[in-house]
Amino acid sequence: MINTEGKSPEEVENGGFGSYLFGMSERIAIQSGDTNLGYKNLSLSWIIGFLFIVSFLGLFSVVPLRKIMIIDFKLTYPSGTATAYLINSFHTTEGAKLAKKQVRTLGKFFSFSFLWGFFKWFFTAGDNCGFDSFPTFGLKAFENKFYFDFSAIYVGVGMICPYIINISVLLGGILSWGLMWPLIEHRKGDWFSADLSPTSLNGLQGYKVFISIAMILGDGLYNFCKRRTRLFLKDQIPSWFAITGYVTIAVISIITLPHIFHQLKWYYVLVIYIFAPTLAFCNAYGCGLTDWSLASTYGKLAIFTIGAWAGSSHGGVLAGLAACGVMMNIVSTASDLTQDFKTGYLTLASPRSMFVSQVIGTAMGCIISPCVFWLFYKAFDDLGVPGSEYPAPFAIVYRGMAKLGSRRFLSSAKGLSLALLRVFRSSHTDKPDKRFNRQGESKVHTTPNGNGNSILLGTILCH
Repeated sequence: MINTEGKSPEEVENGGFGSYLFGMSERIAIQSGDTNLGYKNLSLSWIIGFLFIVSFLGLFSVVPLRKIMIIDFKLTYPSGTATAYLINSFHTTEGAKLAKKQVRTLGKFFSFSFLWGFFKWFFTAGDNCGFDSFPTFGLKAFENKFYFDFSAIYVGVGMICPYIINISVLLGGILSWGLMWPLIEHRKGDWFSADLSPTSLNGLQGYKVFISIAMILGDGLYNFCKRRTRLFLKDQIPSWFAITGYVTIAVISIITLPHIFHQLKWYYVLVIYIFAPTLAFCNAYGCGLTDWSLASTYGKLAIFTIGAWAGSSHGGVLAGLAACGVMMNIVSTASDLTQDFKTGYLTLASPRSMFVSQVIGTAMGCIISPCVFWLFYKAFDDLGVPGSEYPAPFAIVYRGMAKLGSRRFLSSAKGLSLALLRVFRSSHTDKPDKRFNRQGESKVHTTPNGNGNSILLGTILCH
């Protein structure tokens, strides 16, 4: 319970203080040159109120489905599993002797990881430099993001995750960065303008983002629909409690959010809450496989969907950013709670106590995180300004995505809509149960940059 309460406040960092929320501000709107599209002055009071309204829905959305992911799927949830093993080591019959040995081993590997990171720092002079971007396969492959990053973090993740997951992550990286993206790039000038920068969402980057979203969403929905009937009737947290709590908070949100963001109409919020439980399941499922929460991916989906629905002339930018915040908080807290349920399952802790601890920790985060951000916001007048100590680059990126979404980018990108449909269908096409192994892992997961190599190294060391 203490572990859950302690780490829950940091999970509210998805409040978007460096991304969607800061992207609403006048400071970022001026930098983007689109103040005419609307902005909202930041205030500590409405930020805290907003987080309290949206941060608890994810907790109720995933409660009825946790047994499917933990018992039926037997998903790993690497961080939750590692935490549980550490806690259990202090309460075994061998007692302090075994605990001392495990803590000593923990200290050794912690020291090695810290010293290795310190060593890499000496060879890092800037971005894409040093051991973090080592061109293992040559400079040509490095241009297509094939390199080794020598990350001890991902090596550790690879040690915990089953080897089939790690191989799938590597395979996804090869298929995307080695085949799909170079082929799409060759269509430059036909599918998108040849004058765009590599990071522009109007160009190749847009295909990367949306194809990845379609694949993640398709596979998650497939597993949600396939296993939706496998619910246990008896539970320490009744399903009626979760459903009632979700509906109650949803009604409060539908009424109050349009008063905070006038561009976010009540029916936008209603649609988000209808689909949010399914997307929360998808995110919790993916987190159980790879230990990565893809909350920002589902937030981008909300940006483009609600932004396009509202349109740029009706406040689509602010509506999209606000919808992103709602969706990110829901799916993020859902995956975090499921991670804690895994810890509780392995330590024989009560699901009810884990849920209550998560609620308390989330409430603390809704107050602590905005206050910390507000200290920075008031202390640094150049916060969010390029070249300053805290440039907050993602704020401009998220506002740019909201601008694209409000202009209905998907309908104008040649070939992208068809590609998304094909990827989505291929990722959830009905297959025999042999598609799932004993732990319920799916086949292919895409991964950016050089992380797949580090994860594979981890599984080689362990298996």
